[in-house]
Amino acid sequence: MRLRLIALFLMLLIPAAHAAPAPAPHQVEIPLASGVLHAQLYKPEGEGPFPTVIALHGCGGLGGHSDPVLPRYRDWAERLLKAGNAVLMPDSYGSRELGPQCRVKESHVKARRERVADIAASRAWLMNQAWVARDRISLMGWANGASALLWAVRPQSTARDQGPDFRAAIAFYPDCRISAGLGWSARVPTLVLIGADDDVSSPPACRQMVDGARGRSALARIVVYPGAYHDFDRANTPLHAASGSSDAAAPEHGHLGTDADARAESQKEVAQWLAR
Repeated sequence: MRLRLIALFLMLLIPAAHAAPAPAPHQVEIPLASGVLHAQLYKPEGEGPFPTVIALHGCGGLGGHSDPVLPRYRDWAERLLKAGNAVLMPDSYGSRELGPQCRVKESHVKARRERVADIAASRAWLMNQAWVARDRISLMGWANGASALLWAVRPQSTARDQGPDFRAAIAFYPDCRISAGLGWSARVPTLVLIGADDDVSSPPACRQMVDGARGRSALARIVVYPGAYHDFDRANTPLHAASGSSDAAAPEHGHLGTDADARAESQKEVAQWLAR
């Protein structure tokens, strides 16, 4: 009995940093019209049904040489998982044997074409999983993935089946310039989050896009964070100029870096938007 009490006491003294690690994702294969889309799945324990987020990586890709999910996306996946969501992360580049596309002049994987097809295939796969709450599948994307999201939620891109549509969509710092010029609107509630000083994407274009959709769109909202730059939600990233980096996973121009206030506020915004 005494030994049991000592063991319990020692367990209580273990700091949070030594708590059980977050569950690792497992790879799933999703059929495409031509080929296979590899994706990483984070799933809560149990049978569900679970609300599910399709999370779309930026131009740098989903994973690295030794990690199927980069820390910036794993951070969000674990946060969403703790809130009770399953998270499906399709790898649009790795599935096509491509590396980062940030500095590629003519990308073979277009946000408005192949990545929208990946979103549709991911949704179709999820709709056939018994553990998925089919009426609570949402979209979330960063940069190029967010731009793909904007194309995917347009009324013209509606799913062909009769199942429930996406519940919500959240776009982190997309490139809104083309969408703004095309008279963008959304068929599902869509939230755009961007830093006021983002010089990779265009905050004015995103505001124009969202303002122009009012009255002919599902709910669309934009939050512009003062003083924040591109990648503001990415943890532990000092502000730096992308042009001074040789990193193929970084944009060719502009500035990148964490903004602690915007990061914290965006986490709240995401939780509230998904809980709608």
